[in-house]
Amino acid sequence: MRLKIETYYPKLENIKKAATTLKEVVAQTPLLHNYTYSNKYQANILLKREDLQQVRSYKIRGAYNKISSLSKEELANGIVCASAGNHAQGVALACSKKQIHGTIFMPAPTPKQKVEQVKMFGGAYIDIQLSGDTFDDAYKAAKHVSDSLEKTFVHPFDDEKIIEGQATVGLEIIEQSSEKIDYLFVPVGGGGLASGVSTVFKTLSPTTKVIGVEPAGAPSMKRALADKKNIKLDTIDKFVDGAAVKQVGDLTYKICQQNLDDMVTVPEGKICQTILDMYNKEAIVVEPAGALTLSVLDAFKEEIKGKNVVCLISGSNNDITRTAEIKERALLYGGLKHYFIIRFPQRAGALKEFVMDVLGENDDITFFEYSKKTNRENGPAVVGVELENREDLVPLIKRMKERNFYGEYLNDNPNLFEFLV
Repeated sequence: MRLKIETYYPKLENIKKAATTLKEVVAQTPLLHNYTYSNKYQANILLKREDLQQVRSYKIRGAYNKISSLSKEELANGIVCASAGNHAQGVALACSKKQIHGTIFMPAPTPKQKVEQVKMFGGAYIDIQLSGDTFDDAYKAAKHVSDSLEKTFVHPFDDEKIIEGQATVGLEIIEQSSEKIDYLFVPVGGGGLASGVSTVFKTLSPTTKVIGVEPAGAPSMKRALADKKNIKLDTIDKFVDGAAVKQVGDLTYKICQQNLDDMVTVPEGKICQTILDMYNKEAIVVEPAGALTLSVLDAFKEEIKGKNVVCLISGSNNDITRTAEIKERALLYGGLKHYFIIRFPQRAGALKEFVMDVLGENDDITFFEYSKKTNRENGPAVVGVELENREDLVPLIKRMKERNFYGEYLNDNPNLFEFLV
């Protein structure tokens, strides 16, 4: 019988049992000192590299633990799951290992790289159904099939066995660390990982401050904890697809409410900059959700100085086709990329004047869209400019206005920005 939400709390003995179950399937990922971030924050920054799992995320832990707990009859009848990508890969690999059939529902915008990975890990044992625009859409479709065909639904986060499987990450961190851990930063999507890992730390390392980190565009756990009820967000930014859900789990909400010392958010643009930094400086590929915990360190730079800090790197399933968007978001966040409507006088030499006399020496035009209107005095163009320093923006706008080129600044007008750019 399923335990009531009010009475369920992960037990250490069950988490240790999950660790035994996972021994032959899950890699014990390294806990590595990072020189770059340690020097930057004057702290001992350790990275728990769950991006190095075979499925390139921690999700295999919960998925395999859950499926291993099913009866022979349940296994024979097959399973169903919904996922934005990483849980799907874990379930697919578990189905292949157990040689059972699984139907996996994924949102239609899921990066192609993740869909291909799911196919590769599951092979002939899985069917993939792309349904809806968000995880919540895929979840509804999966639940309908599960209920109508009486197949076991393998929840991505709100399930005891899933939570206990994810909690094994926490056991490994404590076993691998030779020093007391002062801070643990853990990414939060639906809350399964945070629930499991925070339980281990509150049991075995109660002085460690456990901080949950969400994308600013999908603050479902932060809102739930602030409102003291598990609310559902109306809209979310789906960019951090591995951690973007409209509503966290009922179980995970209750556990995180008890265990987390703080719940914070990070802007998507900051996450993108971390992805680029990790690749360029560390030769490490992380997905947006995998960059959450490193992205938040700036907000804690005074608190963590001189401390032992663990950042859980949750996954590396990043689609290379998203690189342009990642760079764009990072530049916009850093104040280095700006879009304008420029009103060009419709005369010869106007563009040359703009380039020579308005743009700064180090400013670069990266986007230009213009259509000449012969019967108008001025013709509008959408222009994207990349600056070398964010402080160059004010002088640039001043020069535009002095020479009557300035029309409108688009970065602060999201509806017009999305329509024109």
